[in-house]
Amino acid sequence: MANQQIQRIKSISEYHRLRGLHQPEHPLISLVDYAAMKNSPDNNNISWVYDFYFIALKKNMKAKFKYGQQDYDFDEGAMFFIAPGQVFRIEVIQDAPDKSGWMLLIHPDFLWNFTLASTIKKYEYFSYTVHEALFLSEKEEAVISGVIQNIQQEYHANIDTFSQQIIISQIEVLLNYSQRFYHRQFITRRIANHKVLNQLEALLDQHFSSNAMTKGLPAVQYIAGQLNLSPDYLSTLLKVTTGLNTQQHIHEKLIEKAKEKLAGTAMSVSEIAYELGFEHSQSFSKLFKSKTNLSPKEFRQSLS
Repeated sequence: MANQQIQRIKSISEYHRLRGLHQPEHPLISLVDYAAMKNSPDNNNISWVYDFYFIALKKNMKAKFKYGQQDYDFDEGAMFFIAPGQVFRIEVIQDAPDKSGWMLLIHPDFLWNFTLASTIKKYEYFSYTVHEALFLSEKEEAVISGVIQNIQQEYHANIDTFSQQIIISQIEVLLNYSQRFYHRQFITRRIANHKVLNQLEALLDQHFSSNAMTKGLPAVQYIAGQLNLSPDYLSTLLKVTTGLNTQQHIHEKLIEKAKEKLAGTAMSVSEIAYELGFEHSQSFSKLFKSKTNLSPKEFRQSLS
């Protein structure tokens, strides 16, 4: 994106003006019918940054979407989530006449004084260097559509203190259902997940087989970067698939290599600790015992 223009949209009203829409009924929240939108290839070389949350379900959109490290299209329909300050780009191939869907725009100020203002950060799909959009089954899409209809009903009423609370409650329901459906997607895409597991295994093998002592233990951020995933996404994928997060996988591989050296070499515990990237053997021994209930010395003696 180095040669592309980056355009920041600071308000929901500005977004409406830019897209040729009527002004929003509330300055801090808007629910837009995607069929009413006009997309232009003229914007293909622009990367966008919004100062508000952007949640959308788009179908039959002849376009490519790039967000973080991943490209994907919308021919089958997909739901995606963008947090304030994140950069993305849409390359329009054709403004399809049969496109459909909706976009929910939420300024952080709309959540002010409500618990969702802080808890919205726990929804991991907002922090992904997004690896994949959320693809809904027909039943799941019906559930999400029902929540959107509830929001739409309140949005078109005269927003008061009560309707704001109701809308925020419905947004939270929407986010929780999305979290559930994302986890379902992780589980049903086990083949892709196992591919990541194989790549992780090879990466850790390579690290511990090539002078780990000069590198130290691999950081979660480093591992995720090598796999072109964000740390949060990788840990979620691994947790759903294996029950262990990324840090735990690193420790499991470390213990496996430690056992190999304790069983198959005459190296001292200090030498093994150093070769595996530990500056102090006490730290290595403490971790080893926490994982095996034996000290390295006791483990070696148990093999005799």
